[in-house]
Amino acid sequence: MKIGFIGAGRVGYSLGRYFAEHGVQLTGYYSRQEEHARDAAVFTSSCFYDDIDKLVSDSDAVFITASDDQIAGIYERIARSDISKKNICHCSGALSSREAFPGIEKKGARGFSIHPLYPVSDRYLSWSGLADAFFCIEGGEGAQEWRTLLESIGLKAKVISPDVKKKYHAAASMASNLVIALIDEASEMLSECGFGDDALAALSPLIAANIKNVLSRGCSGALTGPIERNDTGTVREHLMSLDEEQKKLYKAAGLRLIDTAQRKNPDRDYTQMRSLLS
Repeated sequence: MKIGFIGAGRVGYSLGRYFAEHGVQLTGYYSRQEEHARDAAVFTSSCFYDDIDKLVSDSDAVFITASDDQIAGIYERIARSDISKKNICHCSGALSSREAFPGIEKKGARGFSIHPLYPVSDRYLSWSGLADAFFCIEGGEGAQEWRTLLESIGLKAKVISPDVKKKYHAAASMASNLVIALIDEASEMLSECGFGDDALAALSPLIAANIKNVLSRGCSGALTGPIERNDTGTVREHLMSLDEEQKKLYKAAGLRLIDTAQRKNPDRDYTQMRSLLS
């Protein structure tokens, strides 16, 4: 399968380089920002295209690696030409293939979303971390073929239904972006306690060890602290020390944490703790 990319951002660079390093044939890159497409082509030892239709014609599969709000428009553009028997893919975590590529079956083509559960933050370096990532595949007939292809080049992949794509992306955001919100709030609270610019550095060993434990022992196995111990006195003192916005955040996370604690301690009665946090 020959793969081409429309869009030369971080994801396009990273996927292209990983594919190229593992024997997948690339046609090359087209982008509105010509200098990025030229650079991506050099980075992946593929070709630069200044004609979008030529790239589509030369490719068996086309990855639209543009921002979410541009994907449907790019698809509408390439669908004016012959895309029959082509695989058209995007890498958005939130959009389903049905939303991005309406009516693609009538064109004789197949549409998929192929999303890496990985923070692709650097054009030139992130590709090397993709081997550790899980790829989520969603689409119609042929999704399992993409799973087989990705697994054949050392990637982990899972096929999901288009109906759960939004919840999938919300879960990914919760595990990455929303965790950052909690860390940011905790850092500000430590700053208020006199840590100043050292707040995040002080939290770093705690955060790193906790994540390591979660990944090795599971959420309930890694859980410690006053909620897990059912220490309502300490939790009450925590709440008294916080402002209203901090209380809301603490209570929302704490209520969910009770469920995790209950799995770890099935015989422990958390009724009072739940009432306190409610």
